[in-house]
Parts: sequence; C-alpha cells; structure tokens
Amino acid sequence: MFSSTLTHIALHVTQIGASVDFYRRYCNMHIIHQRNEGEIVWLAEPGREKEFIFVLMAGGKKQQHPEQDYSHLGFAVQSKADVDRIAQQAESDGLLIWPPREDPFPVGYFCGVKDPSGNYIEFSYGQPLGPGAEEFQALPKHA
Repeated sequence: MFSSTLTHIALHVTQIGASVDFYRRYCNMHIIHQRNEGEIVWLAEPGREKEFIFVLMAGGKKQQHPEQDYSHLGFAVQSKADVDRIAQQAESDGLLIWPPREDPFPVGYFCGVKDPSGNYIEFSYGQPLGPGAEEFQALPKHA
C-alpha cells in the first residue's frame, strides 16, 4: 500500500475572469499562480498555499445539474452568521440555489451557491471537517 495526499482540484470553467472573481469574493481565495495569459489560474485559501490548490482552466462548458444532483464543492465557514451572509449575497447576485438550512449531523447548517460555470458550492458550519463540529456532533445521529 502507498500513501497519497489530495493536493488540488482542477475545473474547466466557461469564463475564467468571472470564475476567479467568484472564488475570490465568495471563498476568500487568492491567486498564487497563473499562466498561458491567465487561461490557467491557481487559487488557494490564505495560509494553505502549500496544502491545497484550486486550479481553474478556461474552456469549460456550462454545468447543468439535473434535479436531485447534489454534486458540489464544500467550504467550511466560521459561523451560522457567515452562512447567512453568503446566502444573502448570493440571493442578491441571483446565485443562491439552496437557502440556509440545518440538517442532522454530519451535514450541519449550510447554503448552496452557483458559480459562473454552474458548479454548485456549499458553504457550511458544523460539519466534521470544519468549525462548529463539536456543537453538531452532540446532536442525535440518524442512521
């Protein structure tokens, strides 16, 4: 057996500039590298530049999510208020897909936003991999 570490996710996007702006604005990511005249952009969260990179590449197609397709990227935030703030901004921008709600552990409190290419992004508080996990782990678990 060998050891591996997830280092990045790469997505083709329909509008590279709009996508970079979206991930900077909504996800607090910043550009750490770009090449091919900005057609490939590496983004990272502050302080995680050597842990996990998000690569955006120009030339994607608009994503269409059929009903009940919950494919998404997940970002943890610091509080329920942050989830609400993001949802309000997304609603203002016409990008909100899942209004804020609370589901049993391990889901927690979350909302969903659509990026410029139609990818779904979840912002959550209280999941096992982010802030607030202890608060939600105390709740009864469902099978």
